Amino acid sequence: MHHPHERDSATATSAYDRSPAIDLPAGEQIRRGGEAWRPLLHAAAALGIRPLIAVDAYPGADVATLLTQLGAAFPEYEVIDVERAALSAPQLAENFRANLTDDRVFGVMSHATIESFYAPEGIEALRAEVRERASGMILVGWGAATIAEPDITVLGEMARWEIQLRYRRGMPNWHAGNHEEDPLRKIKRGYFLEWRAADRHKRPLFDAADFVLDLNDASDPALITGDAFRGALASALTRPFRVVPYFDPGVWGGQWMKQVCGLDDSEPNYAWSFDGVPEENSLLLSDGVSTFQIPATDLVFRHPRELLGERTFARFGAEFPIRFDLLDTMDGGNLSLQVHPLTDYIQDRFGMAYTQDESYYLLDAGDDAVVYLGLKTGVDRQRLTDDLSRAQAGEISFPAEDYVNTFPAKKHDHFAIPAGTVHCSGRNSMVLEISATPYIFTFKMWDWDRVGLDGAPRPIHLDHALANIQWDRDTEWTTANLVDQVEPVSAGDGWREERTGLHELEFIEVRRHWFDGTVPHDTQGTVNVLNLVEGREVIVESPTDDFAPFVVHYAETFIVPAAVGAYTIRPHGSGVGIRHATVKASVRDTAT
Repeated sequence: MHHPHERDSATATSAYDRSPAIDLPAGEQIRRGGEAWRPLLHAAAALGIRPLIAVDAYPGADVATLLTQLGAAFPEYEVIDVERAALSAPQLAENFRANLTDDRVFGVMSHATIESFYAPEGIEALRAEVRERASGMILVGWGAATIAEPDITVLGEMARWEIQLRYRRGMPNWHAGNHEEDPLRKIKRGYFLEWRAADRHKRPLFDAADFVLDLNDASDPALITGDAFRGALASALTRPFRVVPYFDPGVWGGQWMKQVCGLDDSEPNYAWSFDGVPEENSLLLSDGVSTFQIPATDLVFRHPRELLGERTFARFGAEFPIRFDLLDTMDGGNLSLQVHPLTDYIQDRFGMAYTQDESYYLLDAGDDAVVYLGLKTGVDRQRLTDDLSRAQAGEISFPAEDYVNTFPAKKHDHFAIPAGTVHCSGRNSMVLEISATPYIFTFKMWDWDRVGLDGAPRPIHLDHALANIQWDRDTEWTTANLVDQVEPVSAGDGWREERTGLHELEFIEVRRHWFDGTVPHDTQGTVNVLNLVEGREVIVESPTDDFAPFVVHYAETFIVPAAVGAYTIRPHGSGVGIRHATVKASVRDTAT
């Protein structure tokens, strides 16, 4: 079996699937476009006169287009925009000032419910219209299902990534009137406020929904039954699955993902991909002809125990605690020099339950690749602080190598990055980031004299960074604790297992398997997240035929729900006869 750092030419390209899908239950169908409303029309007709339909959208949905479509499809009905009862933009800003803050990136996590976004007198006026209606009525908008008890409930779904793309194109936040505002500020408002309240609101609708509506393409709505939605989520728990990845350019972006993942070659670069972040990614549901997009968080919210496992659910609640993402600097630039908050700090300042502990796993690396990690032994704290302040003021270029260790980075190296550790990936690296789920809490210290793709300076949060740097993580400590801590664990016929981290301060356990035979795995009662980091193609199977065989390609991340239990992985198809490797992350069992 080859050495872990040996290059394998088979990994130069991948049959990477950018649109993985989960089958809807047999017989269920996706209705699209004008046909989307036909099942809803039939259901309403079966109820007789004056049915009340609630189409409960998500903040970011194109409600104006939805109103027009429903008005055309239901000419005998009164179609009402419930969002006319929303509080005014100034009232919303004032009510949520403490959550929104003045910062460009960071707010404070909100526990608001949907009632906080509406004027009580407006809601009462809507309820009076419902009581006095002379015909069928359709209530449309975020919160429509709360106005009155509907006869038919339609849950409208939006992908988090689609909402962010709309922000970039000029869409304001929900009734905020901030069309021209910086997209980072819009995302902040979504992340800390709107999406939290919207997810809190929609969870009870999973059981109540008679239909589910895909609102990601306003010109092409898609509808499935609530039973199809619930059945697809239930089936996902019994098998490995993938979420829908997305890719985005950046100032430091590289060229590796273009080739390996088959991306648009006309784009200047791709900096990062989320492939394994249920809070951000979507699930695609398929009827064999068409697909239907829902947020992957729907599965987390509806079936947290079966997906996460009882032990992990008890610790984190209905939140997926592990994320995998890709950071591509091949022929690109350094990431920003940065540090992440300690748990106490993120709880106190931002209302988060746990922090952004990270690690860098090198999928690939150039000969000159390095990782910046930990402070050099003996650095002068005041001098470092002064130089960072001068760099932020534009007086100097910060001499990062004078203060921060640089470690050569080779393919398959793994660097642990517990919160409080100064770090960044250098150029000519392809990083698989295996980390805790929080992902926006990056305190940039220095960004190499760059501006963002929008031409504006990228946010630097020096005060936050200096409050969290762990100054005792020097050269000796970092080398002994964070750099490629590989331990052999076990071996069998055609496989061997290694522990590659993370640090004891982090809750994630990572195991790597090298294999050309069949590897036995078991979830051990907690969710597993894996990536095929070497080879071409493998197949994941149930030793008791409890799920259909599942094919995985190089660089793809996949999730195995806790409820699956035992499974095996072996080379398949074009991968037969080639050495492969997976990395597997899970929540460490603190009881052992």
